[in-house]
Amino acid sequence: MNLYISCDMEGTAGVCSWEQCDPSNATEYPIYRRYMSREVRAAIEGARAAEPCEVLVNDAHSRMHNLLFDELPTDIRVLSGYRKALSMVQGADEGFDGAFFTGYHGGIGEERAVLAHTYSPNVLYGVRINGIECDETLLNAAYLGEFGVPVLMITGDEALCASARKHLPWVQCAQVKRSTDYYSTDSLTPSAALALITESAREAVLRRAAARPFRFEGPVTLAIEAASLECADYMALIPGFTRIGGRSLRWSAPSYVPAFQGLIAAMRIGRPAADRA
Repeated sequence: MNLYISCDMEGTAGVCSWEQCDPSNATEYPIYRRYMSREVRAAIEGARAAEPCEVLVNDAHSRMHNLLFDELPTDIRVLSGYRKALSMVQGADEGFDGAFFTGYHGGIGEERAVLAHTYSPNVLYGVRINGIECDETLLNAAYLGEFGVPVLMITGDEALCASARKHLPWVQCAQVKRSTDYYSTDSLTPSAALALITESAREAVLRRAAARPFRFEGPVTLAIEAASLECADYMALIPGFTRIGGRSLRWSAPSYVPAFQGLIAAMRIGRPAADRA
């Protein structure tokens, strides 16, 4: 089996503040990047307990060089570094039999979802595809789905798992914590989370015959709610984007892949406005 893993950090057990997952933080971040790395390793070990796996891991959090290589199996490949053209799904293609999303989190505006955001909270306040509100899980699952790759397992908080099951009912969820509000969580300990992730990954691979690639049927309409007027000003410069409100833009594509590429482009070009201070 060829397994693709996209790993984020906010959904890691115990994480409840930006400081814990901010690479510029010299105290808490080093601890939680190790927890993040160990959760990725647990997912790989669980998958391999079900069947032999070749593994590619895409480090998808922040500056995308968070994983500690000495915490990972020696025979995997890791995509590391910023900025990747396809961001959280860099390297994903038809060569994979299934995917895991580890350390994922709820989408922006999701109630009781710790550190909820969608890609870049300073740039994007909402993303809809064909009228459906999307978080990172759904956006990334749809990209993988275009290549026939199903998402088999996700790890994160209760809100993430509940949201994912609405569109990916087959997905195995390793719920490592429950958010009590945006900055607090009722979490498993890191050791307990590792055991849960290992077993969930094993079950996900054993049951992968029931999984299905998730797709948005074309043509695809991408609707973006920018975080600010300034961000929308920049996004509106991209050919094909139509401004339909102060912070609202729309773009149409024949299929999902170019729509996803348009989203990433809009996010990138809108960032200078968000970083103006």
